[in-house]
Amino acid sequence: MIDNWPGLWTLLVKEVKRFTVVFMQTVTAPVVSALLYLFIFSHALGGRVDVYPGVSYPQFLVPGLMMMTIIQNAFANTSSSLIFSKVTGNIVFVLLAPLSHLEFYLGFVGAALVRALVVCLGVYAVAFVYLGVTVVHPLPLLAFGLLGGLLLATCGLLTGIWADKFDQVATVQNFLILPLTYLSGVFYSIHSLPPGWQAVSRANPFFYLIDGFRYAFFGHSDVSVWQSLAVMAGANLALCILCVRLLARGYKLRG
Repeated sequence: MIDNWPGLWTLLVKEVKRFTVVFMQTVTAPVVSALLYLFIFSHALGGRVDVYPGVSYPQFLVPGLMMMTIIQNAFANTSSSLIFSKVTGNIVFVLLAPLSHLEFYLGFVGAALVRALVVCLGVYAVAFVYLGVTVVHPLPLLAFGLLGGLLLATCGLLTGIWADKFDQVATVQNFLILPLTYLSGVFYSIHSLPPGWQAVSRANPFFYLIDGFRYAFFGHSDVSVWQSLAVMAGANLALCILCVRLLARGYKLRG
């Protein structure tokens, strides 16, 4: 239940301003990084690989890279914000504010969604000019974009709650988030893998995000788009409940 809308809005604006102050680092740099992947792989494999009929390999890459930016930036925004507040001690000012645990959660996650979607749109704007990639199914695009941002923002918030120092956040990002992202089908279709590795890929939750997001662009997917939606909706619900309960307990947030 949300009772303090002004307080929620204030927290959201605070968190958005936190990353916009360093816009070059938090928005421009991830866009450039994703475009470098696109240009390099396009040059190396463009014209040699055809994944879907009528879809060039550079075009195939675009949805995966867009979702990759959503994953990385949503996670980074909540995890870095919360661990910074804990390490510096200013988390107490947020905890003392008249905000419910749900409002606390929505403020942090909402700002992460803003950052992730801004970076994603930046990648798409360049890819549209460069490759003319268009969206076939807008509703799945919106659904998977929001589900992906929400899932990783919640993962980032959970990491920030659990971690006591920056090194622990970096460990989760480098040894869990990044491997799962790169092995989720950003650069390939799982149908090109041996059967055993296809089964392993289906155990990766990020695969369903990227596969569903790619379906929105081309109308092709490696698994049913409804299956992907169900998996992502279930994962989001479970993690959201866990996160709000940890916030309600004050786990590692109250001395």
